[in-house]
Amino acid sequence: MLTVDFSRFPLAPGDRVLDLGCGAGRHAFECYRRGARVVALDRNGDEIREVAKWFAAMKEAGEAPAGASATAMEGDALTLPFPDESFDVVIISEVMEHIPDDKGVLAEMVRVLKPGGRIAITVPRYGPEKVCWALSDAYHEVEGGHIRIYKADELLAKIREAGLRPYGTHHAHALHSPYWWLKCAFGVDNDKALPVRAYHKLLVWDIVKKPLATRIAEQALNPLIGKSFVAYATKPHLPPVDAA
Repeated sequence: MLTVDFSRFPLAPGDRVLDLGCGAGRHAFECYRRGARVVALDRNGDEIREVAKWFAAMKEAGEAPAGASATAMEGDALTLPFPDESFDVVIISEVMEHIPDDKGVLAEMVRVLKPGGRIAITVPRYGPEKVCWALSDAYHEVEGGHIRIYKADELLAKIREAGLRPYGTHHAHALHSPYWWLKCAFGVDNDKALPVRAYHKLLVWDIVKKPLATRIAEQALNPLIGKSFVAYATKPHLPPVDAA
């Protein structure tokens, strides 16, 4: 289940991609399939080891084209272990809402991105996320949980302040908002509640089968209750320095 829309966020074979806070690796895997040279970075060592196993399995199965590469590594988003201007593309999906120093993370992403490079940022959308917070303290008051809710204008302002130029936005995963509202209403750790189990089965069926009816429904509902807000931006080229 991808949050970044690669029809709006072009990726060329050979692009060097950083998936920052990669989690289980869903975007890193897609970039690898598209022929990129991918680095998937996360602070969670267990998840990184799983991502590394999947990269190896994908290579063995021939899922990645010739020239593509994939590396999984532990790291800190605030002190990235890469030189300046190392990547053509940076993706950070559902991460910034967890980090107190979000401006510091943006600064690091801009530092390692090449001029002309592209960044995709996704965060929980303000409205659906507010409902979750209102229904359940346990949803966000946990170690490593969500510490803020972004309004779209606020996130875009921070992106511009970091020196990036936003060029597009959209919402995603409308069908997932009701699931999280149910989770919050019945208890975030209560997976046995019938409404939660039933809706989860629906989501799994939708992800596996991708039926046209739910694709159309989600596209129609995304502007209203899309669970994620997605922003795309570029790093501008610096003007030439006058030698005189």
